[in-house]
Amino acid sequence: MTRAALARPLLALDIGGTTTRAALLEGEQITQRLEAPTPRPATPDAVLDAAVQLALPLAARASAVGLACAGAVAGGRVTATATHTFPQWVDIPLAERFGSALGLPCAALNDARAAAWGEYAAGAGRGTSEFMFITVSTGVGAGLVLGGHLHLAANGLDAELGFVSVPAVWDVGMAVAGLGKLSPLEFETSGTALNSRAKAHGLADARALCDAAEAGNPDAEQEYMHSAALIAWKIADVAALLGVTRVALGGSVGLRAGYLARVQQSLKHFPERYQPEVVHAALGADAGLIGAALWAERGL
Repeated sequence: MTRAALARPLLALDIGGTTTRAALLEGEQITQRLEAPTPRPATPDAVLDAAVQLALPLAARASAVGLACAGAVAGGRVTATATHTFPQWVDIPLAERFGSALGLPCAALNDARAAAWGEYAAGAGRGTSEFMFITVSTGVGAGLVLGGHLHLAANGLDAELGFVSVPAVWDVGMAVAGLGKLSPLEFETSGTALNSRAKAHGLADARALCDAAEAGNPDAEQEYMHSAALIAWKIADVAALLGVTRVALGGSVGLRAGYLARVQQSLKHFPERYQPEVVHAALGADAGLIGAALWAERGL
C-alpha cells in the first residue's frame, strides 16, 4: 500500500435490517455519508447489490472499506442469527464480495463488535485496555476489547450478551430443570421487550414507557428498572469473568440518561470490584461506521 493510498479516506458500510449506510472517514471524522433503505426481503444478493450501489460514489476516494453487519461474522463471512430479518444468510463471503465489487481491501465485522472498536479507538473507551460496548435497542448486542485487542471468536459468536440466559419474567421462556424458566437477556431487556410491556400498560411504545417511568409512573418504573437491573447484573458478571473496567451503553434505550442512571444504581448492589465504570457511548449511531473503517485501516 503506497503512502498516497494510506492518506486517502476510509470507506465504511453499516448494513442494518432497516437502513444501509455508507460513509467516508478522514482521521476519526465522517466527512460524507449516504443511506438507503435495506431491501425487503433482505436476501443476500439483494442487500449486497444495493449496498455496493450505495457505496460506489464514495469508493473512488477510499483506500479500504470496513463493513459492519448483523450476524455471526468470522473470516469475512457472515451467517445471520436473526433469520427473520436476514433470510438465506448462511456463510456469505461478505468481505470477498464487497472487496471485489469495489476494488478495495475489505474487512468485515459484526455491527456491535464494530461499534465496540469504534468506541474503544475514538470514543468512550479511550484510555482503557478492558472495555465493553453494549447496545440496548431493538435487541441487545455487545463487543469486547481485552488487553487492547478486539475479541473475535473463530465461530463469530464473540460477545453475544443478548443471548445469555436470565430468569424469564416477561418472556414465556424455556423450562430448565432445577432453574425454572429462563429467557435470553434481550427478550427481557431490549427496546422490543419494553415495547411489549408498554402496550400491556396501555402505553404507546417503549419510548412512552421510558418517559412515563422517568416522570414517576410506578408501573412503568418497575418495567424500566427490570431491564436496567438485568443489564447491570450481566455487566457485573462480565467484570468478574474478564476484568472489564469500563462499559459504554449505546442504542435507543441505552443512550437515555434515565436508563444509564438505573444501570449505575443497580450495579451498586454488587461487590465493588465487580462495578466497572458505566458511561454513555460517545459516538452515537456512528460508532459502527467509525469502528468498521478504523478496523479496515488496521489491515493496511
